[in-house]
Amino acid sequence: MKKALFLLAFGGLINPLRSFASEADLVVPDLRQSIFTGLGGVNGWNLLFYGIVVIALGLLFGLIQFNKIKKLPVHHSMAKVSNIIYETCKTYLLQQGKFLIILFLIIGVAISYYFIGLAHVSIPKTLLILLWTVLGILGSYGVAWFGIRINTYANSRTTFAALKQKPFDVMSIPLQAGMSVGLLLICVELIMMIAILLFIPGESAGACFVGFAIGESLGASALRIAGGIFTKIADIGADLMKIVFKIGEDDPRNPGVIADCTGDNAGDSVGPTADGFETYGVTGVALITFIILMFGETGLIPNVGFASTLIVWIFAMRIMMIFTSVFAYLINQIIAKAKYSQADHFNFEAPLTSLVWITSIISIMMTYLLSNILIANLPEGLWWKLSTIISCGTLAAAIIPELTKSFTSSSSRHVQEIVTASREGGASLTILSGMVAGNFSAFWKGLVMMALMAIAFYTVKDISAFGDYPGIFAFGLVAFGFLGMGPVTIAVDSYGPVTDNAQSVFELSQIEKIPNIKEEIYKEFGFEPNFESGKHNLEENDSAGNTFKATAKPVLIGTAVIGATTMIFAIILLLKGTILSNGESLLRIQLTDPSVILGLITGGAVIYWFSGASIQAVTTGAYRAVEYIKKNINLEKSEADLQDSKNVVKICTQYAQTGMWNIFAVILCLTLAFAFFSPNFFVAYLISIAIFGLFQAMYMANAGGAWDNAKKVVEVDLKEKNTALHDATIIGDTVGDPYKDTSSVALNPIIKFSTLFGLLAAEIAIELIVNADKTGEPNIAPYIGVVFLVIGLIFVYRSFYGMRIPSKKNTATSHSSAQHKAQLGTNHQEKVSHKTTSKSKN
Repeated sequence: MKKALFLLAFGGLINPLRSFASEADLVVPDLRQSIFTGLGGVNGWNLLFYGIVVIALGLLFGLIQFNKIKKLPVHHSMAKVSNIIYETCKTYLLQQGKFLIILFLIIGVAISYYFIGLAHVSIPKTLLILLWTVLGILGSYGVAWFGIRINTYANSRTTFAALKQKPFDVMSIPLQAGMSVGLLLICVELIMMIAILLFIPGESAGACFVGFAIGESLGASALRIAGGIFTKIADIGADLMKIVFKIGEDDPRNPGVIADCTGDNAGDSVGPTADGFETYGVTGVALITFIILMFGETGLIPNVGFASTLIVWIFAMRIMMIFTSVFAYLINQIIAKAKYSQADHFNFEAPLTSLVWITSIISIMMTYLLSNILIANLPEGLWWKLSTIISCGTLAAAIIPELTKSFTSSSSRHVQEIVTASREGGASLTILSGMVAGNFSAFWKGLVMMALMAIAFYTVKDISAFGDYPGIFAFGLVAFGFLGMGPVTIAVDSYGPVTDNAQSVFELSQIEKIPNIKEEIYKEFGFEPNFESGKHNLEENDSAGNTFKATAKPVLIGTAVIGATTMIFAIILLLKGTILSNGESLLRIQLTDPSVILGLITGGAVIYWFSGASIQAVTTGAYRAVEYIKKNINLEKSEADLQDSKNVVKICTQYAQTGMWNIFAVILCLTLAFAFFSPNFFVAYLISIAIFGLFQAMYMANAGGAWDNAKKVVEVDLKEKNTALHDATIIGDTVGDPYKDTSSVALNPIIKFSTLFGLLAAEIAIELIVNADKTGEPNIAPYIGVVFLVIGLIFVYRSFYGMRIPSKKNTATSHSSAQHKAQLGTNHQEKVSHKTTSKSKN
């Protein structure tokens, strides 16, 4: 029914419209027009073609790392658990694949109507655009699949390596897996985008880039949002059982544990990998769009040779960054091995921190060097000025993780304060202290981003080549620089799900209880295992994984927001270039314009709706998961009940997809509605969701990270499990789970999808305005907008009232009160044990 409603809305409302030039007219210049004398006179086309060799080598390096991890030693009990996790992840991803097909059909209708019905593009060219939209979706989906496959190999290998006396491999294996994911992601992205540049005709390439970006964004949105909901339903369900039944972190009797392990990959591997793929691509498309609109054949300042040179330079820098990331990783491994390979204990965050800084320094040096070789002949010192702007972004990608660590690391003052507050004030002060950390982090990170963007702007503000808009290109390059060490950013992010799973694999394998296991391991693998130190190292490494998962989030959201300004600029140019019959431009973006103020307010409202809707899906799903686990947990069993675990996974998947449907429907309908109401209102709305989304995401991500590691401090450093302090920090962590891994991270693809799809929506709205102006007929755009607004508000209503936890009649009898306390796990362990025991006897 929902699908039919969308298709009917698109078919009935968009069909009567006529063409308006825009995305269909983005002509990519001939790259052969750019000649690079610093490289012996090679032209741009050949330079990028030769660059494919570097990309292929990077891809090969990533695949070699994958193969090395696969061949690492592992005990069969651990390999069995990781295989179960992979199989459940595979089932989830297959279900998501079906979901993506439906979403593509909806978006495909809109794209087809626009290009065929409005822009009068030929059917073969439209099919080519749709093909690249599909490839964009498949790119996000494919790298996500690769991520869970290597992570589920690496988790059991990391677990087994922890049994050795020296913990170096406990750090090295997850990082190796992360580099494999990061390199494959970036290399696949670059091959696809360079294929469009080199092998698609220029008059089609621009539209193919836009189609590719929409496909990436669609895939990432679905996988990031649904994955974020899935993982936190499972995580909260598993965590709350520790309080209810006073059982361990990953007790195999808890049916939520397998679902939690699946969720670690669905939310912390699938989501970030697809998100990183999309972020890298959309940022590039935004820059290409700006260059074409400014310097293309029909641009504001036509200079096709300059446009060609800039595009080739951007992609040459991206190719170079594959080399710098691999080089920095190898150097860091040599240093880390020399320092830590024989150590009995070391700070697991230290090698990750050094990797980020080594990569940043090498990338900045190579940026200036390669720019001097390629574009030293450009006027006004552009080579060093553009290099400085990119370096601002690269520096931000190193500084922001440092700031993140100061708010989320287990050794940070903020996390220590959460623990101190929790000891005296319980869960209430746990939550309040975490909110303080999140708010402070958003303040400092906002100032850092502003400062670096200001430096970028003042570096180019007097350059005549960029006309009246030097700041827009500068901001786009800052976003580009954010991703300057993309493989490493993805690597430290992917580190987290491996370390989280590794701890679970240890418990689920029950390796300690296998008869004669020490003798077996010594005989087969040549070392005597130390289970106690292994468990400790895995827990401590999980804390480092939590910290570095948190460091990548603000980098990705910052890139989305800064990069969105470039796409919004494209809409502004369309408005400025649209002259009505009275001789006035359609552009009226001033703070004194009521539509702009209303748009800014509306954007903030949508961000807060989204935060609530995504958490609502988690809350209701977790309620159902907890309800199921309480009824079916059997504490007399010694291992996981696979069927019960599958049922919990089914609950997670159901609520993840239902929540995603509601959210996607609202975002799609509101984007169309607001564009049709007023393009100027819509531009203000897009700016608003970017700014509100930036600070909401940073606040939620870092508050959640601080709560998570406060729990780790209690478990690892203080060794106070199953205490009142532990219970308080668990509650804080369950609040932080949807904060950091659902709402905050999903704002990134939401902002980019709204901006990309909004470009198309704005063009349709502008055409309606122009048509009404020419004919003197009423403008029907606002009426169409009302229809989409009503549909969107229906799904807003459904996102809460259709997802509510069912109310139950409360009674005040002493019996029900006692039963309620038992369900909450308030030290009525005998009653709980009796209940589960009787179930097993039946």
